[in-house]
Amino acid sequence: MHGEYKVPGGKLIVVDIEVEDGVLRRPRVAGDFFLEPDEALDSVNRALDGAPADTDAAGLAARIDRELPDGTVMYGLTSEGVGIAVRRALAHASDWADYDWQLIHDGPQSPALHMALDEAITAEVAAGRRPPTLRVWEWAKPAVIIGSFQSLRNEVDLDSAHEHGIEVVRRISGGGAMFVEPGNTITYSLSVPDALVQGLSFQDSYAYLDDWVLDALGEMGIKAWYQPLNDIATDQGKIAGAAQKRIVGPDGGPGAVLHHVTMAYDIDADKMLSVLRTGREKLSDKGTKSAKKRVDPLRRQTGLEREAVIAGLIDSFRKRYGLAVGGVTDAEMRRARELVDTKFTTPEWTARVP
Repeated sequence: MHGEYKVPGGKLIVVDIEVEDGVLRRPRVAGDFFLEPDEALDSVNRALDGAPADTDAAGLAARIDRELPDGTVMYGLTSEGVGIAVRRALAHASDWADYDWQLIHDGPQSPALHMALDEAITAEVAAGRRPPTLRVWEWAKPAVIIGSFQSLRNEVDLDSAHEHGIEVVRRISGGGAMFVEPGNTITYSLSVPDALVQGLSFQDSYAYLDDWVLDALGEMGIKAWYQPLNDIATDQGKIAGAAQKRIVGPDGGPGAVLHHVTMAYDIDADKMLSVLRTGREKLSDKGTKSAKKRVDPLRRQTGLEREAVIAGLIDSFRKRYGLAVGGVTDAEMRRARELVDTKFTTPEWTARVP
């Protein structure tokens, strides 16, 4: 069995391993990482050999740490990263390069339609009728998007939202509220087969699916990192937040993962704080007087136009994994519009947690 895992911000770890009588046998760990002393690699393999095949990544990491010689230096890998690579091998996880990726980047659409398209497109990936897809959003109007489990009245000042002409919608993923304005926000979705994140914990899947964008930002001069559970940050502050939803496949079979990210290109901090109630509380909890000290927009950090940042993200993804230009199918759009009417614009959904 063969497994691969790129440590977020680090290097690729490759594991080939066998299972006999319920235990791991003949492990071979490799990769483009750095490890000193040389014999530490033998220690890693020795620690894995004989481990029960159902040992989780943390348990495998603990075995490795106990076996490593004193003074071992790891650069670009971690013991837990090796454990994750093993779990991915045992789960027969796929790799980014195993797929023909498709890009959807259409014109501005309403907030409710964006919510619906996420659900419709990811369901098609789960059903095997659509390839893994990167969808870049364009917004037709400002919006507040609340998480699936958030209280509407606790999160949003509805009077202020109405005054500013801001639409309030609820998405299918969890997480916190997002404030977006056309031209000030960069949002994208990844709709991927469940096999891509097999062997990863829920938390690790966030880091894994965000890793490419960290490299893309680095190419634009921004040193960014993943900040658990679901933020992308720099030394200037948070620049993005992610959320996920798992969708089961037909007849309960293998499904798909929706992973979407909203990045702050620019921000009207005063307007955001007038609309988001919890935004005020978060800043108060941290003793911060200005939202600009918590969310630091990409415009200031890059000096690039929004379109140039989006182009850089797309180009970086394409260079790594390939990316063919596609579009929403007629069937997907019909399903999305049906979801807009029956779900995403209804009080029953938007206020399902009042």
